Amino acid sequence: MTAHDDSFIPGLAAHPDASAHRYIHVIGTKVFVDDRPAEDGWEHHFLGMHGSVAVWGVDVPTGEDPAFGAETDLYSLFGRVSETDWAIAGRAVQLVEWARTHRFCGRCATPTELAANERAFVCPSCRLMAFPRLSPAIITLVTRGEGDDEEALLARGANFPMPMYSCLAGFVEPGENLEQAVAREVFEEVGIRVRDISYVASQPWPFPNSLMLGFTARYGSGDLVLDETEIMDAKWCRRDDIPMIPGSISIARRLIDGWMLRG
Repeated sequence: MTAHDDSFIPGLAAHPDASAHRYIHVIGTKVFVDDRPAEDGWEHHFLGMHGSVAVWGVDVPTGEDPAFGAETDLYSLFGRVSETDWAIAGRAVQLVEWARTHRFCGRCATPTELAANERAFVCPSCRLMAFPRLSPAIITLVTRGEGDDEEALLARGANFPMPMYSCLAGFVEPGENLEQAVAREVFEEVGIRVRDISYVASQPWPFPNSLMLGFTARYGSGDLVLDETEIMDAKWCRRDDIPMIPGSISIARRLIDGWMLRG
């Protein structure tokens, strides 16, 4: 998966010289793109400038459907639009859902207000600020061996609906850095120690609000001992014996493809 281009610039206010406006209508967690403005009274949030076009996320009220059933979930949208447009749609879904779930202060229950100069809701009573939720998660491809004998560790998650194998992943815990999160998650899920942890790339992952941080690591020590609440199966795979793996929508595929090409 390649990084999307730099023509989209997130922001808080539309540029006054915008030549056009685009509206990402969010219907539940599905989207419908339209150049027509939102209906009166529907909440909308400025997402940023895509070139000279101002882009907005619109919260479609329950029961309304401006798309008449043509809305699309983000998984299905991938591959049908550019990666930049897909990232913008994901941003719309995340910001609309953030606004839906932060109407009241989490400390004192007072109705919140949008902050004037930053992307946040603020409580007018106790001044608590709530920023858009972003959950950092690491995803790691572990390898061992050299040359033609090199193998990658692939695992099938306990909740995978199909026999698909992927990289190990998990959320970053408070108080740890990313490399510590990689080492901990690998050990917790499959019982081995890793070394030579190296950052590769990141990917926004709006399911619902993750930022995936991709790493590679080398096997250090230990035998595979699975946390069966998380991992159904894990195995060392050679390049000529790769099981079903994620599609191009996932950074996991980028990590695996990168390793395959190095062989």
